[in-house]
Amino acid sequence: MCGIIGYVGTREADEILLQGLERLEYRGYDSAGISLLDEEGQRMEVIRAVGNLAKLREAVDGNGQGPHATTGIGHTRWATHGRPSRENAHPISDCTGQFSIVLNGIIENYVELRRQLTQEGHEFRTETDAEVVSHLIEKVYDGDLVAAVREVYPLLEGHFAIVAMSPRHPGMLVGARRQCPLVVGRGPGENYIASAIAAFLKWTKDVQLVEDGEIVVVERDGARFEDLDQALVEREVTPVDWDDAAAEKQGFETFMLKEIFEQPEALENTLGERMRRGVPVQLDEMRLPPDRARSIERVLILGCGTSYHAGLVGRYLIEQVSELPVEVELASEWRYRNAPLSRNTLVLGITQSGETADTLAAMEAARERGGHVVAVTNILGSQATRVADGTLYTRAGLEIGVAATKTHVAQVLALLILGAYLGQERGVLGDAHQAALTADVQGLPDLVRGMLEDAEWMANIEAIADRYHQQRFFLYLGRHVGLPVALEGALKLKEISYIPTDAYAAGEMKHGPIAL
Repeated sequence: MCGIIGYVGTREADEILLQGLERLEYRGYDSAGISLLDEEGQRMEVIRAVGNLAKLREAVDGNGQGPHATTGIGHTRWATHGRPSRENAHPISDCTGQFSIVLNGIIENYVELRRQLTQEGHEFRTETDAEVVSHLIEKVYDGDLVAAVREVYPLLEGHFAIVAMSPRHPGMLVGARRQCPLVVGRGPGENYIASAIAAFLKWTKDVQLVEDGEIVVVERDGARFEDLDQALVEREVTPVDWDDAAAEKQGFETFMLKEIFEQPEALENTLGERMRRGVPVQLDEMRLPPDRARSIERVLILGCGTSYHAGLVGRYLIEQVSELPVEVELASEWRYRNAPLSRNTLVLGITQSGETADTLAAMEAARERGGHVVAVTNILGSQATRVADGTLYTRAGLEIGVAATKTHVAQVLALLILGAYLGQERGVLGDAHQAALTADVQGLPDLVRGMLEDAEWMANIEAIADRYHQQRFFLYLGRHVGLPVALEGALKLKEISYIPTDAYAAGEMKHGPIAL
């Protein structure tokens, strides 16, 4: 859930970039950076820091008398490839230091591109997939930055938004996107490019949208849109009527609704490079190497509330693809039991925030009893990551809404990926099955996106809510994986509407509850 902001104008770029990144903090991040370019293109400077934006501000303030920079790009990074570190933070440069880029998304074919570029003599300084973009621009550049980005675009597979700049082209930013948001903000004598309108709304409300397959050139006096055949594209300037609060919600009525619509992106980021066609599942962050994974005899999942329900769904998935027995326990209850564990038990503590007290206590107890404990969490550096032997990040971005939405589906996907890893290393997930599973998993974000974009489906939900919102009691029923979905649905309804709600296994309805 990274954030991008770029500026070209006459004012000092560093403060504008920092303020723009602050408006994108809600998306979540683990590191940040800015790249600054002076008016004459004589000097380009990159400043990066790990942690929150206060750390980046300290780095900028401690940089001394930098260039009088009127052009720049900034980025908040959520580590989807490569560990969180200053070296892996964006902006990222090429071998020559003449091209600086920021990127949101995933470059799926980065392994092949990196291998090819390395053979050609390029030296890589980061662990990120994004670095291949800066080196590709360096490789094809022939005096025209716009042409270089245009040539690189079709070489990249995946979903991404890119903004590039170079001291060889002072006062110019070049952007492109594929399935990741990128917008232009138009102002008098200055212009912006960002991953969200909120980043520049303080300075302008005039917006131009960038479409897939377009190259946008942002300069002080305007923005030019071209397709991949160099034909100019007319793009209407649209004013937005948002106040600051609405900007943070990106036009949605509530944060919860906004986060529901962020589910496809949360799934894409959680999937990341972990599960790709023709490549073994990679989960190095769990610190569970193949030989250790093969020794696992049992999986224990601990969680509370929504995380517990995600674990219940995960039980079906992990058992199906790994053939390991899986138990799911409420962390608040398991912590008080004297349940024995062996070294060959894999314990998963699921906590979105990484700070849930009952889950943390249960994880600590599990470690004391000999289990290998992995934190499944959304927050880098949270207490859960310090308690655990390894981590599995969900990468859903900062969640502001009271009720979990995108973080829940991200947890379920993370558990499925984990199950695929265990099945792969145990030799029970054959190549054909793994290939089919990978294809299905990679299609999930688009399936969710298609549902959310279905106006008739959304209208039906609204009609049902309008018809039944005065009811005094709701009962959810489910069987198999539908049971934890029913439990989560009941939790959401009572939590948000304050209507008494219950959920039951469908087969158990006749054993008492039907009397109601």
